[in-house]
Amino acid sequence: MNYFTISANAKASFIEKRSEFIGYIAPVKTNDEAVTFINAIKAEHRKAKHNVYAYILRDDNISRYSDDGEPQGTAGVPVLDVLQKRGLTDVCVVVTRYFGGILLGGGGLVRAYSHAASLACDAAHIMNMCLCQRLKIKADYGMYGKISYLLPNFDTITVSSDFGSDVTLEILVLTEKMQALKNELIEATNGSVDITDCGELYEDFSSIKKIPE
Repeated sequence: MNYFTISANAKASFIEKRSEFIGYIAPVKTNDEAVTFINAIKAEHRKAKHNVYAYILRDDNISRYSDDGEPQGTAGVPVLDVLQKRGLTDVCVVVTRYFGGILLGGGGLVRAYSHAASLACDAAHIMNMCLCQRLKIKADYGMYGKISYLLPNFDTITVSSDFGSDVTLEILVLTEKMQALKNELIEATNGSVDITDCGELYEDFSSIKKIPE
C-alpha cells in the first residue's frame, strides 16, 4: 500500500574523463509537471551536450525516458533503471552532460548516467508514503497518560494537540493498524474516549522506525 518518493528537489554532480555529469531530481505528480521540470533544466543548460531524463508517475503507472542524443540505451534507460530499482515514483531525474572531449564508450556512458542518477537520489530526502487514517481523539485529563503511553506502540504521528477543557489529539495511524489502536484506546479508557475518523490519506512515515514491509 505504501510507495516511495522525494520531498524536494536535489542535485549532485561528478566528473568522468573531463565530462561533467549533473544529476537533478524533482518530485512530480503529472506528465506536465515532469515536462516543465525537464524544460527548466534544459533552459538552464543550453550549452550542455545532452540533457537526459527519465520519470515515473503513480497515476496510470507512466514511465518515460530520453537519451537526448546519446547512443540508444546508454543514457535514459540506465537513469530509469535507477529509479525503478530504488522503488521511487512521482519523481523525475534529468542528467546534464557537458562533454569533455573524451569518448566514454557504451559501457562507460551507462555507468556514468547511472551514477549521476544515483547521486541525485542519494541527495534527496526519500519519503515512505503510507496509507493512513487521521483520527481525532478526545478524552479527559485523567486518561491522557494512558493514551500517550499507547500511541507509540502503533507508530502514530501526532499532528496537533489541544489542552483545553479536555485533551484533544489529532494523529495519523497506518490504516492497517487503525482498528487495533481504537480497540486498545477504548479498553484503556473504559470507553470514555471519543474517537472521530477524519479521513484517509497518504503521509510520510519515513521518520517512524517500525515501517511495515
